[in-house]
Amino acid sequence: MIKSLFLAALFMTSGTVFSQNLKQVSYKDGTQKLNGLVTSNAGKKLPGVLILPAWKGIDNEAKMAAAELEKAGYIAFIADIYGEGNLPTDNASAAKIAGYFKQNYEVYQKRIALALEELKKSGAITEKIAVIGYCFGGTGALEAMRGKMPVAGVVSIHGGLSKDPARLNTPITTKVLVEHPAEDESVKPEDYTQLVEEMRAGKADWQIITYANSKHTFTNPESPDYNPVMAMRAWNHTLLFLKEILK
Repeated sequence: MIKSLFLAALFMTSGTVFSQNLKQVSYKDGTQKLNGLVTSNAGKKLPGVLILPAWKGIDNEAKMAAAELEKAGYIAFIADIYGEGNLPTDNASAAKIAGYFKQNYEVYQKRIALALEELKKSGAITEKIAVIGYCFGGTGALEAMRGKMPVAGVVSIHGGLSKDPARLNTPITTKVLVEHPAEDESVKPEDYTQLVEEMRAGKADWQIITYANSKHTFTNPESPDYNPVMAMRAWNHTLLFLKEILK
């Protein structure tokens, strides 16, 4: 318990420090201004990773991931999905705006595609780009897959797995890693089964790793669900997958 609290405190302090090394990049979707963040190695020719944040927008977990990815030799860009002036202030408002993008998945896909373009402009090698996402962003990683975006792979970290049954399963051209907490009450058994069926129907190169004794936001030290052992395993699995597909 003491170790977990220490790691959480270290994470929050590091998130603030590392965010100072992230540069804001403003871009637009029509008239809506979007404010993403890019790592300090932007401008170099390196593999790139797009980070899709959780349902409250760009947070410390996304910033820390960006910093760690930079250390590992990647340019990381954190997408702004909601846009300036639309940041939720509580769970209710986060659920409402995230729900809008989940329902209107083509709008979500467009915001992801715009962020991918900004990552490329930041120097990421076009054929060596991946997408990772947390929670709502994990849903977005799967939407990048479903939208056939030109990326080498996607990682969904405790993301929502469901899609409208009316949407047809189609060929899947990108590699897929799903990091799923075993005790995630937000994911129904039928959602999991449906995703497996989607992967098989799409003839995907896919893998689902399930983490024991882990609730929904198990990777986030600021969450009561935080499981430091499983969070570290999940991050190592992410790095291993990225190394395989991007280096």
